[in-house]
Amino acid sequence: MSHSLNIVLYEPEIHPNTGNIARLCAATATPLHLIEPLGFRLDKGSIKRAGLDYWPYVDLHRHVNFSAFRNTVPNRCWYFTTKAKKSYTSVEYMAGDCLVLGPETSGLPKELLEANKDNCLTIPMLTEHVRSLNLATATAIVLYEALRQLGKLT
Repeated sequence: MSHSLNIVLYEPEIHPNTGNIARLCAATATPLHLIEPLGFRLDKGSIKRAGLDYWPYVDLHRHVNFSAFRNTVPNRCWYFTTKAKKSYTSVEYMAGDCLVLGPETSGLPKELLEANKDNCLTIPMLTEHVRSLNLATATAIVLYEALRQLGKLT
């Protein structure tokens, strides 16, 4: 079922979110890239509960920093942020695309967003009372839209 999308978590902080995203990646055969530093340990005891028994099915890649990731995976990236104006549904996703999401408490760094402003996307909110969505929820939303566009949801 390989479709060559990539989920990229930039310095994730909360292991249950990463565990939920790992399960999502296992269910969709989507590689998961973790950009260090992580806000938690990846040893068996720390992550097993968060990802249940799905970790063996996750194509997991760790990178010491974002530059190391880009040197390894030079594919087109989409950067998800509440600061963007362009909706995640307004672009055409392609096989190989990387869907990059930031840490739970701060989002992607300003410098990274500014350097890639044409590829910054948002998930529109219908109310101003909520700052952002949960990281695992946002990841599922954008991944499934990309899969839908690629014709993988039949």
